[in-house]
Amino acid sequence: MLRYQIRGENIEVTEAIRDHVEKKVSKLERYFIETPDANVHVNLKVNPDKKSKVEVTIPLPQLVLRAEEVNDDMYAAVDLIVDKLERQIRKHKTKVNRKFREKGDLHQLFATGVNGTAAETAEDEDELNIVRTKQFDLKPMDSEEAVLQMNMLGHNFFIFTDAETNGTNIVYRRKDGKYGLIETN
Repeated sequence: MLRYQIRGENIEVTEAIRDHVEKKVSKLERYFIETPDANVHVNLKVNPDKKSKVEVTIPLPQLVLRAEEVNDDMYAAVDLIVDKLERQIRKHKTKVNRKFREKGDLHQLFATGVNGTAAETAEDEDELNIVRTKQFDLKPMDSEEAVLQMNMLGHNFFIFTDAETNGTNIVYRRKDGKYGLIETN
């Protein structure tokens, strides 16, 4: 059973908005054999530029579904976010069901194709294929040098060996233009 926790920032969550969110997000249930017992965390926000931002997080036992969408219209943002969540489920479903087929396990977590088409499954499997592999040596450096290297290459992320800890780290460019650092253990 899905339980909805809908929160508004700079916006009153009206009954109409609540009904729209619940109606749209409940469509995701068709992808599961049994309706998952989960909380659906929805954050609705109106930014100072009058753009509506919708964030949805659904923690499930095997995965966490999360998406966000910004749009001029709150209802359109909800519709678009459900499309994103459906794509995430289809990708995960294909990956999980393929693993079960390879292991010979008949148990499946997800329902077979919503439309029952083989084309849908083939399309999802194509999206998961790795089309290029790169190998390179990680040079020891600090995070500032890694950001400079990333910018010089024109990439959105850069993997490097931290000169102090000898750990493998990743710097990346955030959507807000600032930088993030992922440190591995």
